[in-house]
Amino acid sequence: MDSILELQRQSHEDIERFEQALSGLLSQQATVRAHHVAADILERTHNRIHDLANVYQNTAARDKEIQLIAGSTDLDLFYSRLAALKEHHIKYPTPASGVQSELDSLLRDPEQDPDFEFADEDPIALLFSGEEAYGKYLDLYANHVAYSNLKGMSKRPGYLQYLDILLASQDSILHQDLTKDVRHTKDYETYIQALHNYLVSFVRRTKPLEDIGAQERDSLAEFVAKWEQKDIPGWDAPEANSDGSTGIWCAACQKHYSKQTVYDAHLTSKKHVKAAAKLEAGSQPAKNPNGSDAPQPANLQPSALQTRLRNAAQLTYLTTLLLRSLVSTLNDTKANVERRFSLTAREREQELIEQAKPQAPPPKPAEDGEAEPEEDEEEERIYNPLKLPLGWDGKPIPYWLYKLHGLGVEYRCEICSDHVYMGRFVFHLPLFVCYVTILRKNFDRHFQESRHAFGMRALGLPNTKHFHEITSIKDALTLAEKLKKEGKHEIFEQETMEELEDDEGNVYNRKTYEDLKKQGLI
Repeated sequence: MDSILELQRQSHEDIERFEQALSGLLSQQATVRAHHVAADILERTHNRIHDLANVYQNTAARDKEIQLIAGSTDLDLFYSRLAALKEHHIKYPTPASGVQSELDSLLRDPEQDPDFEFADEDPIALLFSGEEAYGKYLDLYANHVAYSNLKGMSKRPGYLQYLDILLASQDSILHQDLTKDVRHTKDYETYIQALHNYLVSFVRRTKPLEDIGAQERDSLAEFVAKWEQKDIPGWDAPEANSDGSTGIWCAACQKHYSKQTVYDAHLTSKKHVKAAAKLEAGSQPAKNPNGSDAPQPANLQPSALQTRLRNAAQLTYLTTLLLRSLVSTLNDTKANVERRFSLTAREREQELIEQAKPQAPPPKPAEDGEAEPEEDEEEERIYNPLKLPLGWDGKPIPYWLYKLHGLGVEYRCEICSDHVYMGRFVFHLPLFVCYVTILRKNFDRHFQESRHAFGMRALGLPNTKHFHEITSIKDALTLAEKLKKEGKHEIFEQETMEELEDDEGNVYNRKTYEDLKKQGLI
């Protein structure tokens, strides 16, 4: 089967099958696994297209094949090709093509296949660590340790505080609050390089369909433009001397000093005093252990320092842009860390055990003639035509219990603006436990609630035990008149119920307050 035309036709068919599989995959799923499979299919499609373009460029072989087919008048060539075709199909009797087997292996879902060992065979699961949880969270523990160990750090933040520092990059450049002494060190450059590499790797693993390289190139071009305009705050280039070098050069010690304070401090050292005396005497200065005897050229040491600072600034800027694109993942990571901090050691172990357990395969669909299981339907659908209250097990309580405690009787309270209370009791009745837990009466309880007390105050009556079980306004007023005639005046003595306060903060009832005021004591 070495025909060029057949090879072209087969390539076109493979490309079309890849496109159909890709369309169906992206229209149904939006998971990390689906995106990785789609990226793999795109790569295979690109390889097929590249091979097909090479075949089309071989015009000589293609024209020869066409002339051989069109110019033959006898059937010898036809029968020879037919024999080769039969021999091929006898050797490979399976009709399935290689593309179909590739697609079957790519589109194989481990969650739907009970025979699939997820942790051992799924290459996508091996791309993420346990802390990343298949791309849901960031694993920044190593970067946090490196950040805490930077030289010159005044405070060593915890992991949650470190996540807050990264989240603060949404408004400004990352680590802008650090001093220049920290950001201009080699350790900081190593730390920011590791953080940038991890974020790029995480984005590539979680978003395989995005062109991360193009985004990095655009970000780099944006950084170069801002660096030339000195538009990056906190990353100003070090000031240069008249000869183009950075820092301060000590001719006696044959050494560069990056800061004026360091240079001034070394002037009183014994080493400098001795070297300066030799220099004044006209002798050769002492050999500099940190460098050569002669001053270094202006384009050697300064250029290395400027290159390192520019590299650190570039990595910081690119990392800031990456963190801004991962702000939702950072927030999810912080929430997950806070949740795990609130768990006990036993709960964490139980969570790890649950995550390690393989997921149960989904139930197989019932074949023709077999009855489907109805257990799930019975659990979801509860027969409750009488609208009975649900018990502790989620099922309706027995009807006799419903009638026994009067849960179907309406109790209307006119004082509470005709509010209706269903039943006099609220029950929790475990059917398989030998005791019954009875809460306070629902109707009786409302006499001490704010709704009923407000209605009694509106009628000008005290909400005392004498008016318990009274729900009608007429009955309440009649009972009040009866109590007044019987001599129970303490109920209606508003003077003793209303409290007043004097200028000094002393509290009296109305009667006492008025008596003291008349006597001039207040």
